[in-house]
Amino acid sequence: MSTVAVVGAGPAGIFAAHELAGQGHRVILLDMGKPVSERDRENGFDLLHGMGGAGTFSDGKINFHPQVGGDLYEFMSPGQAWELIRHIEAIFGAYGVHVMSTSDEATLDLEKRAAKAGVRFLPIRQAHIGSDHLTELMQRLSEDLQRMGVVFRMNTRVTDVLASDGRARGVVIEGGEQLLADAVLLAAGRVGSEWTRRVIERLGLSVVYNPVDVGVRVEVPAIVMADVIDICYDPKFYVRAPTYDDQVRTFCVSPHGFVVRESYPEEGVVGVNGHSLKDRQTENTNFALLTSINLTEPVESTTAYGVSIARLATTIGGGRPTLQSLGDLRRHRRSTWSRLSKSPGDVVPTLEDVTPGDISMALPHRIVTDLLEALDVLARIIPGLDADRTLLYALELKRYANKPRTDRALQTDLPGLYVAGDGAGVARGIGGAAATGAIAARGIMAGLA
Repeated sequence: MSTVAVVGAGPAGIFAAHELAGQGHRVILLDMGKPVSERDRENGFDLLHGMGGAGTFSDGKINFHPQVGGDLYEFMSPGQAWELIRHIEAIFGAYGVHVMSTSDEATLDLEKRAAKAGVRFLPIRQAHIGSDHLTELMQRLSEDLQRMGVVFRMNTRVTDVLASDGRARGVVIEGGEQLLADAVLLAAGRVGSEWTRRVIERLGLSVVYNPVDVGVRVEVPAIVMADVIDICYDPKFYVRAPTYDDQVRTFCVSPHGFVVRESYPEEGVVGVNGHSLKDRQTENTNFALLTSINLTEPVESTTAYGVSIARLATTIGGGRPTLQSLGDLRRHRRSTWSRLSKSPGDVVPTLEDVTPGDISMALPHRIVTDLLEALDVLARIIPGLDADRTLLYALELKRYANKPRTDRALQTDLPGLYVAGDGAGVARGIGGAAATGAIAARGIMAGLA
């Protein structure tokens, strides 16, 4: 029986373990965080680490599309990619997660309206679990994996990958323990991207830099986006901002949701994200509006660039996210609490642990220009989105790890070492991470056959 060490118990690690254990392989799943039943969303470390990964306390939206949350066409044909997506969807379906029904006619109409405004709308099959139900789902998944023979080693820090004779041989655990394995999968998740980078560099493996997405979280009255949400729960719009020809996209729409603070204490930065709950709703809807940045010589590290912006935004906000109304941003003036609550029609922010201020002091001019132009264009499809009362929270940062060079089975240049998920820069979000975990697991099984 072959032994596979999987580092990271997020969606990529979990689905890889599911594939491997289902075919009789011995899987040891290691994670520096706690079991899902012991995680506390109010604890900064628990929020991002542990069984289920950072997604455990997320909004719980899953996009079932091979080119959302990564691009599976890099690793397989379109037909194979769609077959894998259906496989992932079926596994989630066994746990009561089902795709939301949509009207084909209404979806096509929205696609046409977007095209006439110069915007690309991407129809997607989607499911929404809800932040308040994800922990229960992860608990059931972990129990089933244990019944399948998967060995969990939580609260365990992996410090390195063992390699000899040109092949991965296992992992090193904090304290010096060596865990031998026939193959190793690095699936450390978004929070483990820096750790993954260090391991890959120490092994001398080549990497490719991914873009970084920088922007704001937009919050509006739910009624403004109600017509679009009725058609697609988490609509994906892509805009070309005219001044700089940069791509701006919507991401993680949270209908009747909450803007939440996101902290990265190891880097001294704070940001924002958005959640929607199944059993508790607000009168607002929020979404991320992000501009994609690629860098070339002499600076190629998009992660370092994104973090530098996040640190400046954290400084400007006095250690809190910065909040500004769209009207104030357009008029080049900082927001104040008194100005934000000037009239009964103003949007009541769902995140109050913020600093009213001026986002243009935190974000580069180019990014601010991109975001303002994108909102103007999107308002042609969603009237009212560009109202003065619209709220903007900074900073929302989506950084994608440096991507180790791999083959189509996600095996790195070191035989026996595979990668998957957000931490390796090959996926973004729950669905994409789960799919790449399955790809890596199948690659491992083929390599061990």
